[in-house]
Amino acid sequence: MASLKEILTRRPVAATVRLTIPAGGARPGPPVGPAIGQYKVNLMAFCKDFNARTQKYKPDAPMAATVTVFKDNTFELSVRSPSVTWYLKKAAGIESGSGRAGHVVASTLTLKHIYEIAKVKQADPYCEYMSLEAISKSIIGTAKSMGIKVEKELD
Repeated sequence: MASLKEILTRRPVAATVRLTIPAGGARPGPPVGPAIGQYKVNLMAFCKDFNARTQKYKPDAPMAATVTVFKDNTFELSVRSPSVTWYLKKAAGIESGSGRAGHVVASTLTLKHIYEIAKVKQADPYCEYMSLEAISKSIIGTAKSMGIKVEKELD
């Protein structure tokens, strides 16, 4: 239950915008400008904030960003690391998964790869309270659905 102080200090939300932007690649032009500019948000402040938060990632990494825009034209930015499928494709060195997962193997990864991806994903807000084992099991399930075989060690 929210306290009275929290209820009185809440700011009214104008919109919630979800974007996928390359790391360090936020610019006031499309797709960022039209999506956020219509709510009269300071685009340069958003771009600087996003680029500062994503500078530790590779420039081509697709970052999922959720922007909560308030009625007073301020914003709150939440940035998540790239998706598990992107990490799996990069680790396996493939462009896309298998068209027939379970029948055709697109590539093979080791548990070490899965563990490294799980360590990166554990920093996400949605996974911070999950154990590495639970995140790894989820990543293995995603790999299987993509047609990527997971082994203990490569031969």
